[in-house]
Amino acid sequence: MSGLLASVTGPSEAETALAGGCDIIDMKNPEAGALGALPVQTIEKTVRLVAGRKPVSATIGDLPLSPQPVCDAVVRTAETGVDYIKIGFFQGDKGATLDALQPLTRRIRMVAVLFADQDPDFSIIRQAACVGFAGVMLDTADKTGGSLRRHLGPESLRAFIEDARSHDLLTGLAGSLSLSDVDPLLMLNPDYLGFRGALCEAHKRTAGLDPDRIATLRLAFEDHLSLRASQATANAGAHAATRSSSKSAAAWTRDGKAT
Repeated sequence: MSGLLASVTGPSEAETALAGGCDIIDMKNPEAGALGALPVQTIEKTVRLVAGRKPVSATIGDLPLSPQPVCDAVVRTAETGVDYIKIGFFQGDKGATLDALQPLTRRIRMVAVLFADQDPDFSIIRQAACVGFAGVMLDTADKTGGSLRRHLGPESLRAFIEDARSHDLLTGLAGSLSLSDVDPLLMLNPDYLGFRGALCEAHKRTAGLDPDRIATLRLAFEDHLSLRASQATANAGAHAATRSSSKSAAAWTRDGKAT
């Protein structure tokens, strides 16, 4: 089952997201870029408030890939007690940064974030798995340039998820997602879908969370999963009926009542 990830800016929004049934609390500063970092004190307070009720992730900021600054940011963020740390694969030295992060993956769970609007290199999926990352996700860097599905079609998104799964990595899809993206993206079975703007007042990602919008998205998830469960049950029943009919026909033939 896919989870609903809510990006929040602090303890108050985290409580709102928890009350709305969100599955992952993601710490991010939407006013500081695609993966804007929050102050460590804010992250620490939020981790204490969540108190293990749901996983908590946090971003390290829109940093170019350079081994020392990225490693320093990862260690600093890990000390807050978050469960996952998200690292944006912006421009820079990808290979050297991954090599530098490898020793840290033994004690820190990291998620590599690729950007659909920046010609993402899917070979990073294998590289991230090899150095011990816990997951990968797709997002968008430019929040004014349209949603994830504007930049990548369903086949590319499916290939991303299947490749990540083949390397035992968690998968996430995000990037200016809206209510209309829920059904088509849940059909791809990611581990989670990430939202910010769609959860906020007036769909503005720098505004506060709106409980009604969270409830609407939560319901969309539940409706989709209920429909798929019903379809699976119906398909299983049809399959069982077909098998029963086939067995009856075979028995009829064996008994010599038909040839």
